[in-house]
Amino acid sequence: MAPIPRMMQTNHSPLSRTARIALIAALAAAPFGSALAETGAENANGTAFEAVPVVQPLPAPETLPAPEAAPAAPATRAFGTGMASFYGAELHGRRTASGERFDMHALTAAHRTLPFGTRVLVTNPANGRSVTVRINDRGPFHGGRVIDLSRAAASEIGLVARGYGRVELALVEG
Repeated sequence: MAPIPRMMQTNHSPLSRTARIALIAALAAAPFGSALAETGAENANGTAFEAVPVVQPLPAPETLPAPEAAPAAPATRAFGTGMASFYGAELHGRRTASGERFDMHALTAAHRTLPFGTRVLVTNPANGRSVTVRINDRGPFHGGRVIDLSRAAASEIGLVARGYGRVELALVEG
């Protein structure tokens, strides 16, 4: 039921008792429309009340757009663990084994056997940070290391200060 207007709550209202009752009944009967115009309620002078616009209700929740779902994480398959190192400024701009120019600011890596273009999730177990890199070069060829990261990738997982560290590798599928 609609609330009673303040002017109708007192005895000093310019409306007659009959007009107030008719108005209250009209408001109760049609809460979402112009009840006054539909019922033909009049004031004490016989003048019809003007229709008052009524705010329309909000749409039902099922008609609202659904929230966007977060993108699913890509599937990975554990590939191994080992030592990783990084290379940067000394080779920046030179050709890689895949033929593209090495960019130390890109998230790329060198691996001895994985096909070029393979995406690998590299995780630093010491701090839990991970980065996904794309294989675009061959190496590393020293020190029992399993992967050489670009400087940007090494920075993402916290290997730059030390220069190397143990990592876990997982192939990114899809």
